[in-house]
Amino acid sequence: MPGDLALHGVAYRAAMSEVGLGTVLREWGRIGCVGFGGPPAHIALLRKLCVDDHRWLDAREFEDAIAACNLLPGPASTQLAIFTAWRVRGRAGAVVGGLAFIVPGLVAILALAMLFLEGDPPLWVKAAGAGAGAAVAAVAVQAGVSLVPAGWRRAPRRSRWLVYLVLGGAAAATVGPWLVLLLITCGVVETIAQRVPAGRGPRLGLPLLTSTGALGGIAWVALKVGALSYGGGFVIIPLMQADAVDRYHWMTAAQFLNAVALGQITPGPVVHTVAAVGYAAAGLGGGLLAALVAFGPSFVFILAGAARFDRLRDNRRVRAFLDGAAPAAIGAILGSAVPLALALTELWQYAVLAGAAVLLLALRRGPVLTLLTAAGVGVVIVLAGSPLSG
Repeated sequence: MPGDLALHGVAYRAAMSEVGLGTVLREWGRIGCVGFGGPPAHIALLRKLCVDDHRWLDAREFEDAIAACNLLPGPASTQLAIFTAWRVRGRAGAVVGGLAFIVPGLVAILALAMLFLEGDPPLWVKAAGAGAGAAVAAVAVQAGVSLVPAGWRRAPRRSRWLVYLVLGGAAAATVGPWLVLLLITCGVVETIAQRVPAGRGPRLGLPLLTSTGALGGIAWVALKVGALSYGGGFVIIPLMQADAVDRYHWMTAAQFLNAVALGQITPGPVVHTVAAVGYAAAGLGGGLLAALVAFGPSFVFILAGAARFDRLRDNRRVRAFLDGAAPAAIGAILGSAVPLALALTELWQYAVLAGAAVLLLALRRGPVLTLLTAAGVGVVIVLAGSPLSG
């Protein structure tokens, strides 16, 4: 049994013999239903389940798994959920646990997308979407700011770290569809700058979009989100916004803000936002296709490589690549606030945005509470007679 599992072979086999697929389905499904708040909440719930309550993993294994998942492209908390399920019940557990974690939020966001993104929803629904959408730029800033201290402490060369951060922010604010190229370039430049010896390293390529139709476009956008993005969470916003709004015209800027807000207030990973984009492009089938393409790589990464996570963490080239890509991703999260704020159409929405910034950055309230509050404020303002375009 390879890697760290060899050190815990007896305990691992005992755990696998005791944990049934029904248990995995129930416990990971519960987290998928109550996991509001993004990756920090997901990590805390998985740790409580696997380390504190059942001791399926020890604390060091769990921390190592977090670190390894953060080295992979795509949604890290989803990959952690799949890995922990693999750890306690093997490949079948990984598939069952991963789906149980993903599906509740996927169902919720597709149901809400049908309500918020239909051609003529009720006025209160439009108002709630406009209020919540107004707060999204502040949520993006809060998400980026929260990542800066840890990234700054880990930076091998802070001058380069700042350059990557600024480049990521500028790219997200101006050339969103090409952000993935910048992330990869920053990673390659940092690998060269650290003079890591040649050997096995990150082999990254950019698949070409072979179809100009809606489904081909959905698949390409979802692939960028699930297999080519580093940093998770709000990094997906600039990757999707220019494509969904400007290039393919699947949705208006206001509808995109609604989709981002829905991804925040539903349980499970923020990457569910891509399903709302897919729904806007091609209905329910488009939403399901987007989710399949976005989450599929996470299952492949874990099923193919979980037993080699220890080697991934020790690979100097992978670490060097992330030293460049990670600060660019943080900058992209911060930079995504610019097009999100510019997408607002009403003066009162900027007042809501300012209030959301105070709640998040000064009063340190959570994004779910902030978005729900903004939605309620939007309903009150519009029903009181303020304008609402679109």
